[in-house]
Formats: sequence, C-alpha cells, structure tokens
Amino acid sequence: MEKVNRRILWLDLIKVIAVFMMIAVHCTDNVTPAERFEPWYNLWGSLYGSFMRPAIPLFVMVTGALLLPVRQDMHTFYKKRLLRVVVPFLFWSVLYNLFPWITGVLGFSPSVINDFFAWAEPSQELGDALHNIAMIPFNFSSFAIQMWYVYLLIGLYLYLPIFSAWVSRASEKEQRFFLIIWFVTLFIPYIRQYLTNDLWGTCSWNEFGMLYYFAGFNGYLLLGYYLTHHKFRISRTLMYVLSVIMFAAGYCVTFFGFKSITSVPGQPVELVELFYTYCSPNVLFMALPVFLLIQNIKSVGSVSGSAVESLSKCTLGIWMSHYMFLGPCYMFVGSLPIHTMLKMIVSSVLLLAVTWGFVAAVRRTGSFGKWIMG
Repeated sequence: MEKVNRRILWLDLIKVIAVFMMIAVHCTDNVTPAERFEPWYNLWGSLYGSFMRPAIPLFVMVTGALLLPVRQDMHTFYKKRLLRVVVPFLFWSVLYNLFPWITGVLGFSPSVINDFFAWAEPSQELGDALHNIAMIPFNFSSFAIQMWYVYLLIGLYLYLPIFSAWVSRASEKEQRFFLIIWFVTLFIPYIRQYLTNDLWGTCSWNEFGMLYYFAGFNGYLLLGYYLTHHKFRISRTLMYVLSVIMFAAGYCVTFFGFKSITSVPGQPVELVELFYTYCSPNVLFMALPVFLLIQNIKSVGSVSGSAVESLSKCTLGIWMSHYMFLGPCYMFVGSLPIHTMLKMIVSSVLLLAVTWGFVAAVRRTGSFGKWIMG
C-alpha cells in the first residue's frame, strides 16, 4: 500500500472522492421545492445525483479498512474515536439549530433561512431553536440534515470493537459467508415495496426479521476490511472490465428507478428514496468498483498526494460545516447563464473548495480548531 506520511494514499483518495460525491448529492438535493418538480431538473438532477450515491458506502468501507480489527481495548478506542466525532457533532448541531434565531436577532427576514436551508420551516423563535437543540440526543433537525450520518457513524464506532472480535477470528471463508447473507439483505427494500411488507417474520409486533442481524452498514464495514486484506485472483484487465460493467449496471438501476418515481408528482418520500437507498444492490454495485479501482492506483504525484492528504484530513469538518455554505454557493452558480448539469457540477466544485478552505483554516488555529472540525 502506498503511503504519504504513513497514511494510506489510496484510502485517502477514496475519502476525497466520497466527500465530493456527498457534496454533489447535497447540491442536487438543496434546490427549491418548486424546481424539484420541473421536468428539466428531474432529468439532469437524476442523472447527476444518481451517479453520486456511492458516497456513504465508500466512507463506511474506508472505516472498515482502517479500523478493523480494532487493536485497542474498548475504553481506549471509544475515548479516541467517539470524542473526535461527538465534540464537533454537538458544536455544529447546536450552531445549525441556533442559526434561524440568530438571523432574527440580526434583523434579517425569515425568508433568508430558506436561502441556506431550502426545505426547513423558517422560524426565528428562540423556543423552536431550543426545542431542536433538546432533541439532538434523539435525532437531527431540518437545519442539520447531514448529521444523520454522524448518528450512524457513532453507532458504527460503538459496534466496531464487538464486531472486531469476530472479524479477527473469522476465516476468509467465514467472512465471505457473512457478506453473502448481507448481500441478500440488500434486496429487502425492494421486496417490501413490490412483494410483501412483512418479510421473514416481521409484523406489527416485530420489526426484527430473520436476516436483521446481518443487515445494514456493518456489511460495508466488513467489505472494506475484506477487500483490503484479501486480494481478488483475477487479472487487472478483467477487474477493470467487470468494474465498469458493474458500475454501469448499478447506475442504470439507480437512475431509471429514481427518475421513474420522481417524474410522478406527489410520491411519498419513502418511495422517492427507494432506489437511492444506500443498503441496496444497485448502490453496492456502484461503490464496489470505485473502491477496487482506486485500490489499484499505483502512484500519485507528490503535489496531488499532498492535496489528497490535506483534503482527507478535512473530510469530517467538511461534513459538519458545508451546509453553511451550500445555499449561497448554489444561489451564486444558479445565477450564471450555463446549462443545468454544468450548474450542479460547478456548485459541487465551488462548495467543496470553499468548505475545504474554511475547514483547513480553522484547523490551523490550534487545538480548538481541530476539536470542532474533527
């Protein structure tokens, strides 16, 4: 594995690709509700947004590749990993939820709130802000939507030392067995939607079905570890060909499925998100080839390697803070006389650049900057 200052360069590069994909998804999601129902946006937004769905699986696969098996005792691992996530999570969650109230204190119109958070209710009441803050232990608010992943990440960190005990003892064959069953669970969203809602023992009094314990993002954790420690015994050319075919197949299912649903106004949000579900076979088929192809990169120039390392170190801070810049970046690019697809690409690049610069600058201020940016 090629390293830059003891870092695994190709894993840093995957993190960079994943954070750009995440930024791009949010650039397509954060348009105004009116635009989402326009045919022109439905086409180009679906084309662009569908391409970016591997973002979260890639992040989780990198986590598995880096942290499995866990080498420290649970107390040391939790102290090191959870504090690094929980502190910036709380800081930014509180700040996002206070933002609407702050705009009122500064004398801005409530409409400015939707310039930053297109889908939120524009309330400037302190009571509403304090209510959202009090709910942080339970869930995110419409002003901190991206924090859904941080709840997931905290859960994965809590789970990792326990899962690690099995991973460190399991043979390659036993790990493949787990991954095969996990792959079956990826079809559950589609089986529930198109065949039967109650599946493998689930019913009104039981939501934990037969394969529940093999399902979820823990499969991506193990997959990242497995691909890092067990090499495929096929030629590189064949792997490239299969990767392209797999990504194309996953993308086609994601794009055509999402577009067919969103082209009909008034669909429930659960159905709208069906083909964008991260734990689904089509998204796996997109994430897996990206991981494999980047894993086989042999070298990156020193300048590029330094940029990749810097951006990789800033990914958590970018995740936490980018929504503060998303609305203004989108409004700026939206005013340009360019094609819709180009607007989304430019918005993504601009938002990533602005947030990266902001996070890097804050991290350079010292310990406080690193604490609030992770």
